Amino acid sequence: MILRRLFGGGDPPAPELPVVRNITIGRGVQLDTLAWRRLQGTAFTLDRDTLEIVAQGRITLDDGGGHVHRFYTQDDIMLQAVSASADGHDADDFTLFIPWSSAYPRAGERAGFEDRLQQARWDEPDVGTFGRFWYPGDDGPQPPVRLWEAVHEARSGPPARHIEQACMLYSRDLGEDSELLLAIAMKPERGELTHEIMIGVPLAPGELSA
Repeated sequence: MILRRLFGGGDPPAPELPVVRNITIGRGVQLDTLAWRRLQGTAFTLDRDTLEIVAQGRITLDDGGGHVHRFYTQDDIMLQAVSASADGHDADDFTLFIPWSSAYPRAGERAGFEDRLQQARWDEPDVGTFGRFWYPGDDGPQPPVRLWEAVHEARSGPPARHIEQACMLYSRDLGEDSELLLAIAMKPERGELTHEIMIGVPLAPGELSA
């Protein structure tokens, strides 16, 4: 569904990273904490209202779905924006994710995690049950979304690393709001596979600024 796209590493040099709503490496993002404090029974917790961005990821969707821009803090909090344009000027879909768990799987655990990624429900211990957000209306198994993310640690030049991912997004209702769970099988180039769980909340454009 999603093709890998490399940035940089050749001549001419890679272009500078897109600045999405004034957000890029080296800048701070101010958040409206009411976005998660208003949720009842959420597992999402964050003890600050400002994110200092130290890395930026880029994903190009090959199905016409646009572009994904990811902004990371030193402690792996991720702010994600989705846009139709490569420069992100029309980004209108924002999500804030915090890391929940990370594990290096044993050989026998890899297939089991990939099988879970195909299911319409995800049960996460100490959190709850989530329904699959993608493939709405389909309760049968579906393949995870596969993508390559180019992660930059500087505003210009080639990426610091490329990360292969198989992932699925889930959600659950918390009153009038929702909470998200992103499950990822992640393997950097020349790195080891890990299984990652992140808990997220949607953000309205007015709930963040930089």
